[in-house]
Amino acid sequence: MRNLFESYAELPLFLRRPLWRIWHNFLVKQDKSMVIKFMNYGYAPLNDSEPALELIPEDEPERYCINLYHHDVEGVDLEGKEILEVGCGRGGGASYISRYFKPKSYIGLDLSKKAIRFCNRKLKSSNLSFVQGNAEDLPFEDNSFDAIVNVESSRCYPHVDKFLSEVHRVLRPGGYLLFSDMRFVADLDVLRKQFLDAGLKILEEENVLPNIVKALELDSLRRETLIDEKCPKFLRNSAREFSGTLGSERYRLFKDGEMQYHRFRVQKAV
Repeated sequence: MRNLFESYAELPLFLRRPLWRIWHNFLVKQDKSMVIKFMNYGYAPLNDSEPALELIPEDEPERYCINLYHHDVEGVDLEGKEILEVGCGRGGGASYISRYFKPKSYIGLDLSKKAIRFCNRKLKSSNLSFVQGNAEDLPFEDNSFDAIVNVESSRCYPHVDKFLSEVHRVLRPGGYLLFSDMRFVADLDVLRKQFLDAGLKILEEENVLPNIVKALELDSLRRETLIDEKCPKFLRNSAREFSGTLGSERYRLFKDGEMQYHRFRVQKAV
């Protein structure tokens, strides 16, 4: 079982989602103090002279994970808009965007009921709420949202084409899907075709793999420390794989370029 967790990203689709759900539920059980708010690989600017995000002190420890969300939505006006995040996980990205970008409403959706209960208990606010649901069968009316955020979640879906069809359905005309995720090189053309087949126009595509690798290198010590504090010894190797710490197979896949990481901005036609 441990080996399954350690190689989940390379497993068949039908195994990835249940393993990811088990991992989410384990984190909820182990981290009741809400130290871990993010589960993404992070993003670091390659140019050290680039101005750093201005963050309040409580957000500073997870700067690199926040950077990824910021980079994903940067350049799209979300203020006063109705936003959905599909695959919100621990809710850290939802909390960041709802506080810093001032949308009218932000709904985080995740498959894990325990994660959603946890997020509503710890993070819910006047413009932020969380619901349990399936990415391939979104529980919302047609034309409900101005933008949909999807960060490091789609790779676990059994049928990405169904998810993108649902994205098209619930987006308003002119609405955006703000998408970041990893793919093996051979799967990138498949993903591009899935966007187009769903009726979504690709406005931007960016290879952010070098930024992901740099963030993992800079953030590895913090991740290792959290793993040592939160995980029993028999699961620490699995946690390192999920986290992409230095020396993990996940980090090697990124470093060697076998696993790519791209950001897309796609739009539903007006």
